[in-house]
Amino acid sequence: MSILALSFTLLFVMITMLVSVWQKLGLERDIAVGTIRSAVQLLLVGYVLQYIFNTSNLVYIALILMLMIAVASYHAGKRGEGLRGVAWKIAIAITSTELLMMGLLLGFRIIEATPQYIIPISGMTIGNAMVVSGLLLNQMRREVSASKGEIETLLSLGATARQAIQDVMKRSVKSSMIPTIDGMKTVGLVQLPGMMTGMIIAGANPIEAVRYQILIVFAFASSAAVTSIILSLLSYRQWFTKDLRIQNLEQKG
Repeated sequence: MSILALSFTLLFVMITMLVSVWQKLGLERDIAVGTIRSAVQLLLVGYVLQYIFNTSNLVYIALILMLMIAVASYHAGKRGEGLRGVAWKIAIAITSTELLMMGLLLGFRIIEATPQYIIPISGMTIGNAMVVSGLLLNQMRREVSASKGEIETLLSLGATARQAIQDVMKRSVKSSMIPTIDGMKTVGLVQLPGMMTGMIIAGANPIEAVRYQILIVFAFASSAAVTSIILSLLSYRQWFTKDLRIQNLEQKG
């Protein structure tokens, strides 16, 4: 794709901004900032990846994966505002998921141990884990607030914090996985996923593209389950004070 052709895609942004002005949504500034940031970030990442792919240095691969996890943990942690140390718990959950996924993919030689495979697939796995983490924390906040009476009753009857909040954790984990499960049910029928589409546009055999997309779909489902379960187990105690009272956390953005 030429630079000129790429520049024409700004028309989509302009249309979106005009719609925002027309409907008085007030999103023009956010759209402009998002457009600039996404373009700059992707260009920088493109040059960095080009360098890493050419060098195949394991240290650089580890550093970029750590950066991905750090950024993902920070952004997902905003959904748990008020919970002490929640970003670290998210980082542990995402790191555990990444290690499990890469361990299986490389251990069974499903993918090659090269930056061209490890970094993109890790990026998709970490990104999916980030979304699931945010969904889990949002749902936990709503569930804890809605079930406050039930939780306090169980505590008064001698239940531990884990026992009192167990049902809330289960409902939150299930809720955080709904988008992933719905995506699995409709993939190929409602949408052609990005990885598969990109490979086909690049000239790959559609069947080969489908195989890689199946790999990603299955990895996403597994990473969603592992991330949400680990994070719920690591963070459930944060919803209580030291004397086992439910923390009064206001819902934020």
